[in-house]
Amino acid sequence: MQTVLITGTSSGYGRETAKHFLAQGWNVIAAMRTPRTDVLPEPDRLRILELDVTDPDSITTAFAAAGPIDALVNNAGVGLIGVFEGTPMDRAREIFDVNTFGVMATTQAVLPQFRERGAGVVVNVTSSVVLGHMPLSAIYKASKMAIEGFTASLALELAEFGVRAKTVQPGACLTTNFAAKAMNHVDLTGSLDRLVPAPYEPFAKKTLGGFVGQDQFTLESDVAETVWRAVHDTTGQLRFPAGPDAVWLDQAR
Repeated sequence: MQTVLITGTSSGYGRETAKHFLAQGWNVIAAMRTPRTDVLPEPDRLRILELDVTDPDSITTAFAAAGPIDALVNNAGVGLIGVFEGTPMDRAREIFDVNTFGVMATTQAVLPQFRERGAGVVVNVTSSVVLGHMPLSAIYKASKMAIEGFTASLALELAEFGVRAKTVQPGACLTTNFAAKAMNHVDLTGSLDRLVPAPYEPFAKKTLGGFVGQDQFTLESDVAETVWRAVHDTTGQLRFPAGPDAVWLDQAR
């Protein structure tokens, strides 16, 4: 029986992906920064581990406790919507710390066992923002574009050892805690906070109004099913858009 370790499983894509792998008969190690036992079912094949992807000691401890795994899904991430000019650089560094360096750190932690075994797959969850030109996402997009480039190069390095690396690019999903956190600096019904300086407010309100008014959105289940596909893919495909809006963006490029 195979085992997957998924980061960021307390909600959203991560939780749905953990449930999907459990339903398919896999062992699942659900990693969370703050472990919760009330968000996932309790089969014998589920283990919950504490893991903060920004903390080297936490990563070392978690992977030692996890033992051998067959797949790593780097799903943990933080969102940000705002104008670049109005975003403090310490906030930008926080985004990169989780979305970029956190992915790199957990990947580096798992590679020795994959390489020595000559098998394994790393799936990095990025975003459909890498497929198009979405304003108000400069820092977030940059953090995800970095992982796209990282994964493309990593896949070439690992192929020599029978190890695979993929990215999954979810579209916009308005029903996740992730989306709520990304939007928490923006009030569509009133004023915008410091991440949108006053001169940018008309543009930001127009842009966000168009975004929430689009007719296609991604479901958590779309992402879970696409991650499953990416984990099992042996065709050499590198990137997997997830959700109808992401697929449309990918095809329109």
